[in-house]
Amino acid sequence: MSDGDGRTRRRGEELIRAIHAAALAEVREVGVGRLTMDGIARRAATPRSTLYRRWSDPVEVLLDALYHSHPVEEPTPGADDLRGDLIQALRLMVEWAFSPAGLAVAGILTDPGSAARMSEALQEKVFAVRGGTFTATVLRHYAERGHFPAERLTWVVLDLGEALVTKWVIDKGCPPGEAELADIVDQAILPAIGLSGG
Repeated sequence: MSDGDGRTRRRGEELIRAIHAAALAEVREVGVGRLTMDGIARRAATPRSTLYRRWSDPVEVLLDALYHSHPVEEPTPGADDLRGDLIQALRLMVEWAFSPAGLAVAGILTDPGSAARMSEALQEKVFAVRGGTFTATVLRHYAERGHFPAERLTWVVLDLGEALVTKWVIDKGCPPGEAELADIVDQAILPAIGLSGG
């Protein structure tokens, strides 16, 4: 179906995905402080009124886009491959970090004004409801099944893998490879919970 100017009218999930993609691209270009409904609508090639039917302001559009773009770890159902699941969680983090959503979050959190305005909302409306940090879901899954004492899951342990991946990216300017992800799991995360690495 055409909307009269030669464009095919998008509906439902296709339209929502286009708006989400537009919000992520727009915030990377202009920042949170200059993010507007007009800018998102223009980039998504849809009327501004379409956005207002679902969201009240541009930050709400952005948070919704980030929520729907954030991956959720799925540990092996039998909880029989902790090392493999941790490596997969870090692999998922790396993939996300270099995706439009991950790059948008990096831009937000490295801008002092945006970080102050958005960090709490990101935590509450994106990260916490989507499983928190990338290895936290896996570690909690295995602790609940008795593979190691749950009290070993301090905030340091829960953030360890992500912190080391982030440091690698900052230092090297590129994502860590499979060998580096395995090293992080074997030399840092597993020993931190009292287990030996591969």
